[in-house]
Amino acid sequence: MTWVDVPEGSPFGVRNLPYGVVSVDAGPPRPAVRVGDQVLPLAGLTDEPLFAGPTLNPFLAAGPDVWAAVRERVTSLLTDESDRARVEPLLIPIERCAPQLPMRIGDYVDFYSSEHHATNVGRIFRPNGDPLLPNWKHLPVGYHGRAGTVVVSGTDIVRPSGQLRAGEFGPSRRLDIEAEVGFVVGVPSEQGSPVPVGDFASHVFGAVLVNDWSARDIQSWEYVPLGPFLGKSFATSVSPWIVPLAALEAARVPGPPQDPEVLPYLRESDPWGLDLALEVRWNSQLVSSPPFAGMYWSPAQQLAHLTVNGASIRTGDLYASGTVSGPDKRQRGSFLELTWGGAEPVRVGDGQRTFLEDGDEVAISATAPGEGGSRIGFGEVTGRVVPAKA
Repeated sequence: MTWVDVPEGSPFGVRNLPYGVVSVDAGPPRPAVRVGDQVLPLAGLTDEPLFAGPTLNPFLAAGPDVWAAVRERVTSLLTDESDRARVEPLLIPIERCAPQLPMRIGDYVDFYSSEHHATNVGRIFRPNGDPLLPNWKHLPVGYHGRAGTVVVSGTDIVRPSGQLRAGEFGPSRRLDIEAEVGFVVGVPSEQGSPVPVGDFASHVFGAVLVNDWSARDIQSWEYVPLGPFLGKSFATSVSPWIVPLAALEAARVPGPPQDPEVLPYLRESDPWGLDLALEVRWNSQLVSSPPFAGMYWSPAQQLAHLTVNGASIRTGDLYASGTVSGPDKRQRGSFLELTWGGAEPVRVGDGQRTFLEDGDEVAISATAPGEGGSRIGFGEVTGRVVPAKA
């Protein structure tokens, strides 16, 4: 039990306690945890001098022992009645808090780990061929994105312009979303030293929601032979609260069977599939409910593959799962799939729609099972499309 006023059914109870950075009343950025509809600034509240700066990076770098100690201390402060008189005046209504990007991001990697998504895309683009390329079930396919254009939820998304086909330049007409889950690195690794699949929780602090905005017309013209570039690099939105792995223990599930058997460096003895239920809203209308539990490649396998060649990871690095899609049409995590490349419009409001129009807003949310029958929430990642700049 907690003495904090947490609304009934809130996904931000004391079993969650996600970490973020907020500006209170337009003040400087401050690390904080969220509980219910309030935030608790962390600077000076614990014995750890890790929350004085504008990002969570010092705390993320401190490692699992410190993460556990701080979580235990904050939980105690919010549940022990003897701490109420000191802590309650520090709580701030979330309405006064503007979310900031919670960490300084060094690198961003995006994977392609849903078999349903990859199969759908393959069928759309290669209707007469094998939907999955020969390597797909042997390794987690991914690409390096652009860390400098990762933005916090609520940031407007300027419609990108680029080459649409040979000799044609202009604003993208096939602007899309990708509903994903991202993982935030805490403890770095040395260059040349791969991170074993079993060391995932020793390096990764927690998870966020990701919308990897995609200009499908720019992407389709440029991506052969080297892959995603300008069609992906203009904006990636992340939710403002990092849910710690410690809050997701009850959500852990085995992933789907992997056939053929993966190479030894990708074999998991302690599975890290997660039972997360995502929801995608287009102009406030629910259009899709992607299930993360069916992802073919786990975040632990993704990290092992990301580093197997000796590539290092740094505190604050972000890597994302790739589009989360399920077997049913209403579980597709991109509008490319949901409208089958634009051939099958969906009703949004009073009209039939395929890709995003200026003024559209997309919101992605997710919950997961928590301890004691609770639900753990991630908070929304939102973005509104604004016209291309001249």
